[in-house]
Amino acid sequence: MSLSRREFLELMGCTASAAVIPGILHCAGIPGPVKQALAEELQRTQLPVIWIQGQSCAGCSVSTLNTVHPDIAEVLTETISLQFHPNVMAAAGDPAVEVLERAIAEQRGEFVLVVEGSIATAEGGAYCQSGERKEHPVTAEQWVRSLGEAAKAVLAIGTCASFGGIPAARPNVTGAKAVQDIIPQATIINIPGCPSHPDWVVGTVAHVVLYGLPELDEHRRPKMFFGKVVHEQCERRADFEDGRVAEDFGQQGCLYDLGCKGPDAHCDACIRGWNNNVNWCIRSGSPCIGCTEPGFPDFSGGGLYTKLPIERTYGIDWSGPNAPKPVVKS
Repeated sequence: MSLSRREFLELMGCTASAAVIPGILHCAGIPGPVKQALAEELQRTQLPVIWIQGQSCAGCSVSTLNTVHPDIAEVLTETISLQFHPNVMAAAGDPAVEVLERAIAEQRGEFVLVVEGSIATAEGGAYCQSGERKEHPVTAEQWVRSLGEAAKAVLAIGTCASFGGIPAARPNVTGAKAVQDIIPQATIINIPGCPSHPDWVVGTVAHVVLYGLPELDEHRRPKMFFGKVVHEQCERRADFEDGRVAEDFGQQGCLYDLGCKGPDAHCDACIRGWNNNVNWCIRSGSPCIGCTEPGFPDFSGGGLYTKLPIERTYGIDWSGPNAPKPVVKS
């Protein structure tokens, strides 16, 4: 299914727009009749979704809009009622803000709030504002507090929203914080990544609609996507086992010595891939930079390409006969 530009604009002409997410079923190996039944259930529920942004590059929105299964036409026409999204809605000004105010006043406990980007808190939140109330700007922190308290659940999309991410890196002049630091009492699901994979986003939303909250790990991440470390599933695991270690970028071998955070990073990007499984970080020659972890991107001052301390490698036996050894140049 595809949409012309005119059809897209007509669809988004109202502040509220339909959206959704049965597409994760496509990749799950679910039999046709079962998949159809689940899709029908998703369409029946029509869970309202409000998506707001804080300090964000909008990368997670772009990633989600580039979803392959379902494609964007399905995302915008089936199942979930996407009532507010800064990048795709046509409404602006007061009509757009009224959607948020109405959700707070009339839809308490009925909608899911999606937050993309970290929340500025320095200088009273002045570094990130959106809309007005009585001719005074409303900060991202105020929106997160008021909408978060009214929402059925809150999805923090991307590492900035989940853990602070790049805006919260030192020296953090804007006082950037994660959503969970602003409304710790709320029911929050963190879906980190820089950006988040579209399957993680649509799959989590589909789970909330069909089954309720997914099982979460200690950092409130869905275990179904973040339950294993990258190293366990890495396509260069054989290089690690055979002691082949890359000394420089572009070489074959385990990338641990080049700062790979695979033994400490939790996600399934290595088996899911990006852009319909065309590529992912290590396949393209880059070490895993640990973008799904709370420490990203500072890693306690170590930065992205500093070698991961042995104590952060979750029990991997680096002293055994198959541990990586430096490559001897001839």
